[in-house]
Amino acid sequence: MKATVSDIARSCGLSTATVDRVLNNRPGASAANRQRVMEAAKQLGYLPVADQVTLPSRPAHLEFLLPIGSNAFMRDLAGHIEDYAARLPLVASCRIHNLAGISPNALQSAVENLSLRANGVGVIAVDHPRTRNILRDIVDAGMRLVTLVSDVPAAPRSAYVGIDNRVAGRTAALLMGRFLGGRTGHLAMVVGSRSYRGHEEREMGFRSVLNEEFPNLTVSSAVEINDEPDVSYAETMKALHNEPELLGIYCVGAGHSGVAKAIRELKPNRKPVFICHDLTRDTRGYLVDDLVDVVIDQNARLIAEQSVIRLLGSIASSAPYLTRKFIEPRLIFRENIPVQ
Repeated sequence: MKATVSDIARSCGLSTATVDRVLNNRPGASAANRQRVMEAAKQLGYLPVADQVTLPSRPAHLEFLLPIGSNAFMRDLAGHIEDYAARLPLVASCRIHNLAGISPNALQSAVENLSLRANGVGVIAVDHPRTRNILRDIVDAGMRLVTLVSDVPAAPRSAYVGIDNRVAGRTAALLMGRFLGGRTGHLAMVVGSRSYRGHEEREMGFRSVLNEEFPNLTVSSAVEINDEPDVSYAETMKALHNEPELLGIYCVGAGHSGVAKAIRELKPNRKPVFICHDLTRDTRGYLVDDLVDVVIDQNARLIAEQSVIRLLGSIASSAPYLTRKFIEPRLIFRENIPVQ
């Protein structure tokens, strides 16, 4: 039987009103009383445990470094992080830093603005020697680190929260091959940025399955667009003009709006199979309009929740690393678009 607020109050010798204020992170309780309540709640098994991750006995200060820009998925992710953190008593504060780009310089500038009271930091960053050094500095300063969406394995992070991106790329190739039903021809690939390990892994996985199972399909164009919709649009228009019989387009990163715009405007006689990532307001519309055939979604809400939980767990744990567990991607078609 789960412990109650009354059980916690009796255990720590405080009123139920004080316990309620502490558990719901409301003002009116001293630091000492907060500590007593959280310790009692932990001992009685009241505090949440996610995937066997023990959470800290006192509220923690969390910060996230995200290259949001105009990326709809990143905006959704940031919103879910803020929403979930606001509902957890164990999160004393949660601050989102919008990085001014994906370069190590942008990351360094954001790190310099981290609060001195920060206990844990979640980050989306490119896998680069300077980036790895910056992330090591964060950990050396006494903060716990979690990578999101795209991993940086050589950094001393406590956990990676996201999908297995190589598997996601392999899944995209399998779907592409099955959709095209044995036809022979060319594909185009729109790559966000190979500086992201996740994008590089998706491309590797995609190419691997084509080589293994669909040698009849050849990637004739693979353009890195740095998640810029205008570049994505221009490159897709070029590919469709150069190859009117283009069979399919795989968008690895956030350039799907440019691809969709080009397909909508050019109206090819035979629409290429279009596969992209991340369910957002835009990609929902592309599915409904039959511009996109399938979205491989990494579930922004679940990544947000797990990133907060994993950060709290790493703060509570003496172990340098938590158990690795990938987020399971979702395949979203026109007929199974989930309710927002």
